[in-house]
Parts: sequence; C-alpha cells; structure tokens
Amino acid sequence: MEEEDKVEDWDGSDNDQQDTVPPLHTACTYKIIIVGDSNVGKTCLAWRFCSGQFLHKTAATIGVDFQEKSMELEGEIIKLQVWDTAGQERFRKSMVQHYYRNVQAVIFCYDVTKLASFDALAIWLEEFDRYSTTNNIPRILVGNKCDCKSKKVVSSNMARKFADAHNMPLWETSAKDDKEQDTIRAIFLTLAHKLKYQRPLMPAKKDRYGNSKSGLDTISVQLEESENGKKHRCSSCTGGGNKQS
Repeated sequence: MEEEDKVEDWDGSDNDQQDTVPPLHTACTYKIIIVGDSNVGKTCLAWRFCSGQFLHKTAATIGVDFQEKSMELEGEIIKLQVWDTAGQERFRKSMVQHYYRNVQAVIFCYDVTKLASFDALAIWLEEFDRYSTTNNIPRILVGNKCDCKSKKVVSSNMARKFADAHNMPLWETSAKDDKEQDTIRAIFLTLAHKLKYQRPLMPAKKDRYGNSKSGLDTISVQLEESENGKKHRCSSCTGGGNKQS
C-alpha cells in the first residue's frame, strides 16, 4: 500500500530537478552617433532600428536625441544607444566639442536624392576627426531614401569611391521602406560586432608629438531613466539596403 500511495502522489513532474537557464545580463552599452545634414533621415534611421517602425512625422532635431535598443549578440545582451544630432550649424557649434568625446561608433548619413548632403560629408568627416578623441572608432557610410529611385542623384559608384577613400563600408537603404528593416538591423549589427571585438577600421590618431591617443572621456548629462526602445532628448551635453563592397 505504501508503494501505491507513492505512485498516486507523484504527478509526473520533477520540478526540483528541472534545469533553470539563468537570464542573460547586459554585458556592454555602446554609444553610436548618426551625423549628417538636416533632413537626410537620421532620426528615422534610428527610429526604424530601435522600434522597427517608420516615424512619419518628425520635427527638426534640436540638440541631440537618443534611443536605446538591447539585442543578443553571441550569447550576451548588449545595449546600443543611438544618438542623432541636429544638422543645423547653429545647434552644433554649442555642443560639438563635448558631443564627440565619448562616441564609440559613428554613422555618416546622406540623402541619395540630395547631392548637397553627399558633398557635405567631407565637412562632417573633418569635424569628427577634429573633435573625436578615441582611436579606431568604427564608422559606416549610409545612403538613405533609396525608395525614391527616380530622384536618386548620388550614384552607388560615386558613394562607393568616397567610402573606399575614407575606409568605410557603404550601405544604401531606406528607413521608410518596411522591406529594409533587416538591412538597417544589419548596419547596426555590423557596428556591434566591430565594437564587441574591437576590430579597427581607422588608423590610430597621434598628437603633435607623435604619440598615439587613446581613452574615453565621460559625458555628463541629466537624463530620465531609460527604457528599451524609448526616445530621449537632451538639449545640451556638458561632459568632458544593400551593402556595397
């Protein structure tokens, strides 16, 4: 009878011996900035990656905006902070020196339908090289608004030559096109891989004495508590598709 009671009491489960999988923890947080002229789609690019949606109504960015997205990369959770800047010069001048100091990756964005935005990339590159203080920062060139095929004025060949000259991979995509969701995700995954494994894309920068510069400065800003996929705004900083080969 005792054996029968034991059989009846057992419900077939073995909860005490079940394996439990520990939750993944966030290993690293990386700051990625998107720079380029006004109206090239920087905010929409960040929004598409972080939320998976197209932002139909946007206002000009004043200062900087950022969004966050957590993603799993080879068994670890990493968080990407995606910042986009005001393209207007009057906003950039007040913060540019502080803004670039702790960046860990950069996307240079232009509008394939506006030649002026492509021509301005040289200015953005010069500004970035002047103010960034970190060595070997991964950078990518993105041509946005490829859904406007009939209006395209910046050819893929032209953009590829520019990217090659500045040691950057080129991606052409559209933040508006839902079919480009995977392409945009791939852009940020490419940067995430390079950041995780510290694969250099740029030669080390040197100071006037010929010494290599290194290290990250810290940004100090007052921000509300962040949530995954939530948009944030900071008006001032006060601290120190298709891949083209």
